[in-house]
Amino acid sequence: MMQWDKLIFAKRLGQEKKEITNPEEIRSQFQRDFDRIIFSSPFRRLQNKTQVFPLPGSVFVHNRLTHSLEVSSVGRSLANLVALELKKRSDIKNKEILNELGSIVSAACLAHDLGNPPFGHAGEEAISRFFLQDKGQEIRSQVKDTEWTDLIHFEGNANALRLLTHQFAGRRKGGFALTYTTLAALVKYPHGSDALKGKGKKYGYFQSEKDTFLSIANELGLKIRSENPLIFVRHPLVYLVEAADDICYEIMDIEDAHKLNILSTQKTFDLLLGFFDKKEDCNFYEQKEVVFKEVTDINEQVAYLRASVISKLIKETAAVFMYNHGKILEGEFNTSLVKELTGISSNAFEKCQKLAIKEIYNHPSVVKIELSGYNVIGTLLDEFVSALTKPDSGYSKKILSVIPSQFNIEDQQFYKKIMAIVDFVSGMTDLYAVDLYKDIKGINL
Repeated sequence: MMQWDKLIFAKRLGQEKKEITNPEEIRSQFQRDFDRIIFSSPFRRLQNKTQVFPLPGSVFVHNRLTHSLEVSSVGRSLANLVALELKKRSDIKNKEILNELGSIVSAACLAHDLGNPPFGHAGEEAISRFFLQDKGQEIRSQVKDTEWTDLIHFEGNANALRLLTHQFAGRRKGGFALTYTTLAALVKYPHGSDALKGKGKKYGYFQSEKDTFLSIANELGLKIRSENPLIFVRHPLVYLVEAADDICYEIMDIEDAHKLNILSTQKTFDLLLGFFDKKEDCNFYEQKEVVFKEVTDINEQVAYLRASVISKLIKETAAVFMYNHGKILEGEFNTSLVKELTGISSNAFEKCQKLAIKEIYNHPSVVKIELSGYNVIGTLLDEFVSALTKPDSGYSKKILSVIPSQFNIEDQQFYKKIMAIVDFVSGMTDLYAVDLYKDIKGINL
């Protein structure tokens, strides 16, 4: 069984020999992680990356930045609630470390989407598609099988770990130099792409970060689920990060769809009120009547219902975590907290998911931004990869000169050169990618 006393550890990546500073300082080591992420350039760039709907015009909907901030808020509440319950247990020796759960989970939540490319999930598929179907096939023979799998199944989760830990040219060792525990709490899929075996395309680290993750996993005592292929069990706090993301993703998309008139007010009310039973949640209904007499603005009424739903889901998912605490530490809990919800909340959440797939994620505005992403990212990768394979031509030299020096395309290993180009493209904002696409194609002229 994994042990909390070992799972929560303030050692920093790239600074292993450095002594941990006085714990009585104004910020704990894990609060420093939160601050390093929120003040970083990659985090700021999330404000111009698509969440689901196209970036805002007259109606402001969520982007990756606002989504990450909200997930962090929910994650902190979840973790603090779990910490309160864990302190009641007699089998945890150092209960003081449990005070850090909120800081760790909120930091990991902030970072959970850092590796996502422009144009949402369509951006991930566009990168994979380029290497799988387009001219990317021409470089197949120049990389190892496991490295090729990284490219044809590009994964934003793995890219987040790379962004946080990779030593880019001119940068310090260890990337952001975050604590081992915060990094582990981020890895939703604790295995590499070599463990996919045709069963999916989700994994937690590229081959370039394999040794880094193994060091983290071994230091924190993560259990090994499988030796061949190598698969670890999740760090327990991953379940809280995942739950916070699931809750925000589903419920906030309903609110955004209402603001964009994709969902009617009545349908939105029905979906959100579906989480409450008139008998069991009579206090909520009494409070709702009081609030709605004062708050007559429809959008504010929807916001109130959304907040009430999230508050209820936080309590229920925390309860699910505690109920399965033993299984989680043994590495025997193989689903998400949200999927283990029961009763009215489970039914309401499932109803929201089905409606979102049918009426939100396949809405024409969403499909159009995905199509744009395929074309823009595919073209950029084509230009840069082609130039990399023929670096001596005048055109190639000019194209490659666009890539900032922090992305090392001069590395001796071809895989690392390709990853540098993927780093550059995946780190772009939606607007920067579109502008660069127009510049290269001469459209801006």
